[in-house]
Amino acid sequence: MPDYELEKQLMEQGYSHICGVDEAGRGPLCGPVVAAACILPLGFDLPGLDDSKKLTPKKRDKLFDLICQNAVAFGIAEGSVEEINELNILEADLLAMRRAIASIHTPEGEPYTADYALIDGNIDRDFPIPAQAVVKGDARSMSIAAASILAKVTRDRLCEEMDKEYPQYGIAKHKGYGTKAHMDALREHGPAPIHRTKFIRFLSEGKT
Repeated sequence: MPDYELEKQLMEQGYSHICGVDEAGRGPLCGPVVAAACILPLGFDLPGLDDSKKLTPKKRDKLFDLICQNAVAFGIAEGSVEEINELNILEADLLAMRRAIASIHTPEGEPYTADYALIDGNIDRDFPIPAQAVVKGDARSMSIAAASILAKVTRDRLCEEMDKEYPQYGIAKHKGYGTKAHMDALREHGPAPIHRTKFIRFLSEGKT
């Protein structure tokens, strides 16, 4: 389970506004990638907080609201489909993370500045503040776990909106991932503007 050990170590080094950063939506065939940055009060107890992928949608929604209400500050941002197509998913992902850090604000909407970032994963390059990559960070850091909830819930809600606009793909159900139903729908209807060009090459290559 995540805890505050990494945050405490950084505070001992002189940092005081430490944000956890995570993303959601690297793997799906459509829609933006979403990143979140979150600063929690040190020691804040949020029962059930864990890697967002391990939780039910109902539990994630509840935690999302609690985090937004109780966080010191947080930010949520996207890397668009156009940016994913133009750059690649990794660069769009990092771009979304940087934007999330830059957009951090208090629950009341006041701008807030982090002085260190704990980044889920193994890449921490080109961030606007000192940063440390933490492999499986959402299982180690409460701040990263909170960010994972914010990113995942936001991304899922975007999928609900995409489903309303493009109901033929069933996005609300599979959240844009390459399920058989999604790929069959792509073959039948062709891609929509929300689809990531490099992720649907199977359509032109004749692959399943």
